[in-house]
Amino acid sequence: MIETERLTKRYGGLVAVDQLSFSVGKGEVLGFLGPNGAGKSTTMKMIAGFLTPTEGRATVCGFDVEQDPVKAKAEIGYLPEGAPSYGEMTPASFLDFIARVRGLSGSEKKRRTAEAVERLNLSTVITQPIDTLSKGYKRRVGLAQAILHDPHVLILDEPTDGLDPNQKHEVRSLIREMAADKIIIISTHILEEVHAVCGRAIIIAQGRILADDTPAALEARSSRHNAVSLKLSGIPFADAQNRLAGLDHVRTVEDIGDGGLRVVPRKGIFILPAVGRLAMEQGWHVDELQVESGRLDEVFREITTQTDLSEVRS
Repeated sequence: MIETERLTKRYGGLVAVDQLSFSVGKGEVLGFLGPNGAGKSTTMKMIAGFLTPTEGRATVCGFDVEQDPVKAKAEIGYLPEGAPSYGEMTPASFLDFIARVRGLSGSEKKRRTAEAVERLNLSTVITQPIDTLSKGYKRRVGLAQAILHDPHVLILDEPTDGLDPNQKHEVRSLIREMAADKIIIISTHILEEVHAVCGRAIIIAQGRILADDTPAALEARSSRHNAVSLKLSGIPFADAQNRLAGLDHVRTVEDIGDGGLRVVPRKGIFILPAVGRLAMEQGWHVDELQVESGRLDEVFREITTQTDLSEVRS
């Protein structure tokens, strides 16, 4: 388990991380979300032992990161922001160096390195200087060194930054594959990534936790949760809009273009049966119909821009 207790980092008068307390257990993939400057990377650096907290503590698999740093770091695979490496090295020499730092040798070092290269599809660039690689390949080299020693904990800061859609799919599949027996924290600004790999998400701003829930539960806070989108044909558009707006528990009916309407309920009430009955009663020809789960980006904006942080701090 990873546990943080009132984890705090100050730089003079600036509070970058402010009394963060949370825990992550085996089998969890936690998405760490927040606007730029929210304190995501600083928190991850403190958990990984690269920054010393001003106050509070972090433990990794039972080892205090400050009191027992070597044992704590041995449990961690860490991909820092920007995936730093040694540009003059090739991926082969860099991974060999990391393997030796991690205490691997002989056939075990060879096997682990080969597995990391295969998992991240690095064979075509394995002998090129890292400085000559694309941003996406540099990121994959960084991921390879993070998983090289098969750690119990993975801390990944923007793991798919700079990757093309195919590479993102490969990395997300790898994360899902490893998730069952590891603890994984992912910092990301790509909200689709939360849906793709995370079972839980923490949203922070100004160094404080504002939300901690499953992606589905966060989406349920959206004004569009349980909204019904439909496309109709062969009927007066304005008439359909007015009749849908007259249903109980409907907050608004939006024109979404191309003959489509979105019927937005009050407080996420499930209005699909009522919309379906009205369509049947009116004899409407419905070309498309779907219930929306909600918009995580809407919830993210609302939480990070409208939350009164003075109340969070109290």
